Amino acid sequence: MDYTSREVLRKLPSGAFARSRMIQTSGVIICLGYILGLLFTAVPGGGVWILVLGIVCAVFFRRGAKSRRLPQKSETGKNQVDVASSNLQVTSLPQVWLIAGLIGLLASFYLQWRVPQPTVSDISQFVPSEGSNQEQLVIVRGKIASNPRLTRSQRGQFWLQVSQLDEVKNQKDTKETQKGAAGKLYVTVPILKATGLHPGQEIAVTGILYKPKPASNPGAFDFQKFLQQEGAFAGLSGRQINILDEEQRWGWWQIREKIVRSHVRGLDIPEGPLVSAMVLGGKAVDLPYDIRDLFVQAGLAHALAASGFQTSLILSVILQLTRRAKKATQVTLGALGLIIFLSLTGFQPSVLRAVIMGFAALVGLALNRKVKQLGSLLLAATLLLVFNPLWIWDLGFQLSFLATLGLVVTVPAITQRLNWVPSAIASLISVPLAATIWTLPVQLFVFGVVPAYSLLLNIITTPLISIISIGGIISAIFALILPEAGSAVAIFLHYPSDLLIKLVEFFSQLPGNSLVLGSISTWQLLAIYGLILLVWLVNWWQKRWWFAGLITFSLVLFPAWHSASTLSRITVLEAGAEPVVIVQDRGTVTLINSGDEGTGRYTILPFLQQQGVNRIDWAIATDFQRNNNDAWLEILQRLQIKNFYAYATNKKNSLTDQAIPQLLQQQQGIYQLLPVGQTINLGSTVAQLINEQPMMQLQVLGQSWLLVGDVEPKEVERIMKAGGWPSPQVLWCNAESLKDLVMMLKPQMAIASSGSVDSKILAELSKTATKVFVTAQDGAIQWTPNSEFESFTQVSESKSSVL
Repeated sequence: MDYTSREVLRKLPSGAFARSRMIQTSGVIICLGYILGLLFTAVPGGGVWILVLGIVCAVFFRRGAKSRRLPQKSETGKNQVDVASSNLQVTSLPQVWLIAGLIGLLASFYLQWRVPQPTVSDISQFVPSEGSNQEQLVIVRGKIASNPRLTRSQRGQFWLQVSQLDEVKNQKDTKETQKGAAGKLYVTVPILKATGLHPGQEIAVTGILYKPKPASNPGAFDFQKFLQQEGAFAGLSGRQINILDEEQRWGWWQIREKIVRSHVRGLDIPEGPLVSAMVLGGKAVDLPYDIRDLFVQAGLAHALAASGFQTSLILSVILQLTRRAKKATQVTLGALGLIIFLSLTGFQPSVLRAVIMGFAALVGLALNRKVKQLGSLLLAATLLLVFNPLWIWDLGFQLSFLATLGLVVTVPAITQRLNWVPSAIASLISVPLAATIWTLPVQLFVFGVVPAYSLLLNIITTPLISIISIGGIISAIFALILPEAGSAVAIFLHYPSDLLIKLVEFFSQLPGNSLVLGSISTWQLLAIYGLILLVWLVNWWQKRWWFAGLITFSLVLFPAWHSASTLSRITVLEAGAEPVVIVQDRGTVTLINSGDEGTGRYTILPFLQQQGVNRIDWAIATDFQRNNNDAWLEILQRLQIKNFYAYATNKKNSLTDQAIPQLLQQQQGIYQLLPVGQTINLGSTVAQLINEQPMMQLQVLGQSWLLVGDVEPKEVERIMKAGGWPSPQVLWCNAESLKDLVMMLKPQMAIASSGSVDSKILAELSKTATKVFVTAQDGAIQWTPNSEFESFTQVSESKSSVL
């Protein structure tokens, strides 16, 4: 307690200070009750558990109040205050816990109420049903709600606030074809069509409406969930754009664009966009994906997120420049700087958190009181979650608050233990280490990957990031006054930004840069954070932090090792027209086919990453799709393949086929080109490409499989009879051949890919003994020796019903 607080305390009545402490304690409990109520929507019963917890705590503190109540008389004023404080707390805490429990219960209902739902006039209501074969061309009118960005597929993307929908028909458009529509729409157009567009413009986009699909494979990106979090339920694949409003209205986008152009003019690409992203945040700047991915893989994603560092820097500069001015002037200019920064970054959750904490610091300055960082962090979290409770499940929101919590509560403890090194070095180590401790469990839960050199890279690059951020902000200020001056200042950031990129590239290329451990379960996540809280709050654990660290490593590594060494499973991924099969057998991994371009990056690698697979032991390329094996290169760039078998078919040797042996040689892998018909024995898997059309026979974990490509059913029957092969237990084929092949081969299980199967055919096949899966509808199909075949969508639904 400082001198001012003691002086105020002497002038207060005996219970006034106690009431002040009680208000603070009550506020913390109520805020935690609200946040826990939102979090507990992920478990059965939701906020009911928070209400039960509140009741239990109320009973506990009520019983404790009777035994701990102190006499009201005391000799000294100090003891009078202590007595009043104790009596007030023990009598009021039961009511506070009850209120917190009720608020937690209401929070769970509040979140459900705030979940976006499409209205009657929402644009998603006009998307044709999946059964319709003909695409309906539409013209959607509305106002652009975001800056156009470049997608990974090299298309322009922006959000559109819809106002009207027209169907394109053969006859001239009439008023009858116009429909009133509303809602938010995810729009992609050819990149040239998006050039020059800006927020606030009224446009008409001609294209095809579609509804987003959920994730079809484990670990894959859930496009439907992403749009729902943004309050959108449909997308538009645009072909043509007509600008209806040529007038250019002022907006914050103009200032952002001015800053980015100034940085690019002075630094070129990619240094220019990188500096802009470090000043304004990666979401406000269209940073190239290769640079973005590089920083994420190296564990420097936070450098591209505008948050606390930029906010504290802005406030410190403003307060330092106005240190001789009146306090009201300092607070006003500081608040103005925070508001401008928030508007420029685009109201991201991490920036909102930092700005709220910055305003708390300004309030403390105005009242001449020291602000408690932990309290302001909790208040910021509560206010933001009241504004948008759905942010509780936003990954950026979670990581931002966890990292800040680590900086507030863990940095001092780490710095104290590093008192044997210079304070500057101790700070360089303690800040990234504290943030890593609090955020790594969530990263493992979501991604299952640990950047091995992240901590070392953060320590090395922190000075560079500070220099670039400070220089970028100064350059941005000059750019708003005179763009050429901003570019001139930015030139001095060339060497620091170039060095930063080279350091990130160097560490990303080191062996074992990304340790794939697999996604941890919910109980592991809770147990790890329980240990972190014990080390923070309990003295016994603080002295034995190393023991908590050993337990944490055991909680992560032992289950991952046990699963990898005992798991036997076959997974057929939803990968379009080519059968992509992954066999996991007690630590060895076999991958059959890689699919089309993009399948490796967006389907196979995320699945293997979730499973904790760092190496593929056996790979078989049959080139079912005649796609030149493009996806194999995507896999080889991230994972090592020990043995690679490719069947030689009647096609020209492509550049991709030449690149695969070269990459394998660099990884010290073995490449073998096999003739059609040769058998491959991989232990639990025996494979043989029967002919070039293609057809492949497998013996996998005691089951016989037949993979049939674009082959006529009669030809399949002839080949089977000629080879004397028995009917398979499991059949994979395309949707068009499903009925004929099932009727002919009578397998126990049939998996159809590449297209949809008519409901009448499915009804007819349901009368047979064959169980049918369609990956386009059911997603990935998995089988283990101890269970039946299960579809990914069924497993996801059962999990969501439990959680």
